[in-house]
Amino acid sequence: MQTHRAMRTAQLLSLPVGAAGLAAQGAVRRLAGQDRDVVAQDLRERNAARTRRVLGELKGGALKAGQLLSTVEALFPQDPESTWREALVGLQESNAPLPFDDVEPVLVAELGAGWCSLLPELAPHAAAAASLGQVHRGRWHDGTDVAVKVQYPGVREALVADVRTLSAMSRVTALVARGLSLPPLVAEMRDRLVEELDYEHEARTQTRFADGFAGDPDVRVPRVLHATGRVLVMEWLDGTPLAAVARDGDQPTRDRAAHLYQRFLVSGPERAQLLHTDPHPGNFRLLPDGRLGVLDFGSSLEMAGGMPATFGRLIGALLADDPDEVLRRLREERFLKPGVDVDVGKLVDYMGPFTVPARQESFRFTRDWLRTEFARVNDPRTPEFGVALKLDLPAEHLFTHRVWLGMVGVLCQLEAEVPVAPVLRRWLPGFG
Repeated sequence: MQTHRAMRTAQLLSLPVGAAGLAAQGAVRRLAGQDRDVVAQDLRERNAARTRRVLGELKGGALKAGQLLSTVEALFPQDPESTWREALVGLQESNAPLPFDDVEPVLVAELGAGWCSLLPELAPHAAAAASLGQVHRGRWHDGTDVAVKVQYPGVREALVADVRTLSAMSRVTALVARGLSLPPLVAEMRDRLVEELDYEHEARTQTRFADGFAGDPDVRVPRVLHATGRVLVMEWLDGTPLAAVARDGDQPTRDRAAHLYQRFLVSGPERAQLLHTDPHPGNFRLLPDGRLGVLDFGSSLEMAGGMPATFGRLIGALLADDPDEVLRRLREERFLKPGVDVDVGKLVDYMGPFTVPARQESFRFTRDWLRTEFARVNDPRTPEFGVALKLDLPAEHLFTHRVWLGMVGVLCQLEAEVPVAPVLRRWLPGFG
């Protein structure tokens, strides 16, 4: 795995450069008389394949960014072959793993030279490869069927390099769009990503979620058996990834999976005093008994006392359709700097992905709806786009909004109808 910052940056830059090169090739081929649809499909497949390959090979923060994009794959160019959808979904867990010989030294360093006595059985080929480590199926010395997560050697250096690159890019962006407080948001993201490198921290987080959801008939959090800084051993869960449920499940199955997924994310702060901040579908399984299995707890945000009421009050104010009340609450919660005015109507439109479902007792999430919302509010030519530049989003709310947006994206992938307002009234302080 490449860890040198300059080399990783060059590989990342190869994506837009390569896309531009393919676009130029396409123009030449069309001028030569080739069928436009055939050319477009070929370029789409090559561009998506390159993106998946580069991010999958880089791993670290680059792959983490790709997994984040996978939660909103509905916003990428659509085609009958679902080219981008398949490429981004593949980033969730179907990446090329490192050879076992590369990760075995981590097992030796963390569990000792006699690690085989703890794990008398361990599959040499990884069952899944993620951004910071890969998972091998094995058997613990007490006979328990386990998942063994082993951190990639050198991933810390790779992650630091990626965050530095992102930080530099954010400072340039902030000079152009001064209303976007990107540097502090990147700092918050850096802190969360560094936490993910500590598997002992993840084990403690997972145990808190397991305790918070103990006895829940609809959610299963696997028990942690052993943890060190770079190796985590937990119970193995068999189940269907949410991406497969979205692709192959019937409507009742998709609705159930979506409801459990939404409820887990929204209720976590009250039940575990933690917000699960990595909502991409690869971290969740629909188990054979109908429960939702949650596999990864590396990224979380401490929320002693539950979810802060700020976000719920903002959504509630927007639903009230009272412009003066909306502005008052925006200033009270410091979402607007002193002296900055905003068109409340345009803000309501901009927050549509959050507020439209919240108005309904139940709402059907679809890819088409999400694309329509984002095409309207994220087009720099529309008035709504300027609203985003006036909001002063506090850094501590970065992951709350990231989780919410990611959750909406996954619900749209599932094309599911779920109860919304009742769930928010129960679990989102300040709402309703």
